Amino acid sequence: MTRVAAIDCGTNSIRLLVADVPPEGPHTDLLRRMEVVRLGQGVDATGRLAPEAIERTRVVLAQYAAQARDLGATAVRMVATSASRDAANRADFEAMVTATLGRLPDVVAGDEEARLSFLGATASLDAAVAAHGQPAPHPPYLVVDIGGGSTEFVLGDAGGVRAARSVDVGCVRLTERHLHGDPPTADEIQRAEADIRAALADVVSTVPVHEAATLVGLAGSVTTVAALALRLPAYDPVAIHGSRIPVAGVRSVTAGLLTATRRRRALEAVMHPGRVDVIGAGSLVLRVVMDAFALDDVVVSEHDILDGIALQLARG
Repeated sequence: MTRVAAIDCGTNSIRLLVADVPPEGPHTDLLRRMEVVRLGQGVDATGRLAPEAIERTRVVLAQYAAQARDLGATAVRMVATSASRDAANRADFEAMVTATLGRLPDVVAGDEEARLSFLGATASLDAAVAAHGQPAPHPPYLVVDIGGGSTEFVLGDAGGVRAARSVDVGCVRLTERHLHGDPPTADEIQRAEADIRAALADVVSTVPVHEAATLVGLAGSVTTVAALALRLPAYDPVAIHGSRIPVAGVRSVTAGLLTATRRRRALEAVMHPGRVDVIGAGSLVLRVVMDAFALDDVVVSEHDILDGIALQLARG
């Protein structure tokens, strides 16, 4: 058993997992944390990370480093994705992380981000679905990880990744580009959807999505849509992980989110405060993907790139 700490720093949130990982089989969580720091604030427009966003990230990262140390993690890896990958002042971010964590972050390319997401999502997927009394999902899997700055599409099976593509349509990026109204106007939603569909044309040029037998959805936008579709009284990771949400449920939730005001979205018991502004765009990505690829349902995973980082760190 190896105790490791994995940190995932995305465009919208920064997350920590401290886990015990055996040579084979599922890992055991000791601590999971997620804080919305909006590192990618304005980066789509300016090409730079805002100093206040770097500082918000530093404050939380310092807490994570202390918790990993206190829990006795023998190895720590921090992966940074879309926002820091795109920023002209990436060196400022890396210097902050080195000073706070004692090591450089791994600013990974989209393909590596996709591989880690696939590993984390599929490692214990059968058991999660079985816990809901449903038959095991069939491979090949199309894993879709909707982040703040980008969305990863990964096709694979037990043998690993067959094809992957990362495209710049994340919930923060789309919100900043298009969804400015409260609620968004029909024209704003139409422009966002056109952006997503253009990105999907790039996806199908690389990833044979028609071969997928099961869609697996990851990250906070997807899990929040699932919580709303399941009508949970409070956010419940156990109820969400391995659940299967039909496309009709995704369409209904997305329509509700995009026609609700910010205040109305904030009243949802399952809504994290940091997702209120961007959940409409995140749900729209999921809905457009399912419609464009004629997918009947989505299997929702609470395990994603964070779990992939931990597994790879422990097992090599």
